Amino acid sequence: MDREKVKALLEEVARGTLSPERALARLRDLPVEDLGFARVDLHRSLRHGVPEAVFCQGKTPEQVVAILRRLAEQHDNILATRADERVLQAVAESGLPHRLHPQARIAVVRPRDEEGLGLVVVMSAGTSDLPVAEEAAIACETMGNRVERIYDCGVAGLHRLVPHLDRLNEANAIVVVAGMEGALPSVVGGLVDRPVIAVPTSVGYGASFGGIAALLAMLNSCAPGVSVVNIDNGYGAAAQANQINKLAAKVR
Repeated sequence: MDREKVKALLEEVARGTLSPERALARLRDLPVEDLGFARVDLHRSLRHGVPEAVFCQGKTPEQVVAILRRLAEQHDNILATRADERVLQAVAESGLPHRLHPQARIAVVRPRDEEGLGLVVVMSAGTSDLPVAEEAAIACETMGNRVERIYDCGVAGLHRLVPHLDRLNEANAIVVVAGMEGALPSVVGGLVDRPVIAVPTSVGYGASFGGIAALLAMLNSCAPGVSVVNIDNGYGAAAQANQINKLAAKVR
């Protein structure tokens, strides 16, 4: 149940069109429902402004769909992340309203389009980083943020970055996705006065160690204002950017 639904429920009680007992009956399942194989957080939207996301990796398609069905009873714009082809197919066949994003490995259940708030810029160093960058961008949009993408502007050709500096300085948060040596977040952090969320990817040759080289480079960044999430964690970067962007929008 999200904030708007709880507010509407309380307004019905205040008007006398709904008894406190019936309102209590509607709220009794909060905040958690036990499905046996998963404890579904139905209260997260009230605390964080967005529903619990379903991390699909390691779950069966049937488990993912069951969790999504329960969340869909209370929420819109439910994210299922790290969804492989089997999970995406199961969501498509579930009968639930959905939107699939195969490159980002995301399914959005009960998608609801709304005008995005503020501005989050999502950047990628290379085309090979796009699955993680798109995970961040789609997740951020689904959470209600306005997102602009600036892709394939890594340090191998920094002249590709320069034309976008004005846009970077307009953003409330910048998500920078890079593999190999992971240098792009430090470059961006040295050019702007905006929070930079660095996302290392597992893209790279052998000595990149599946993204560990990029992760360590980002953690050791000398540029101010750079924070780092885990390897390939586009969703985690989106969640952080969402919080920063919405805080900035409230201040204004």
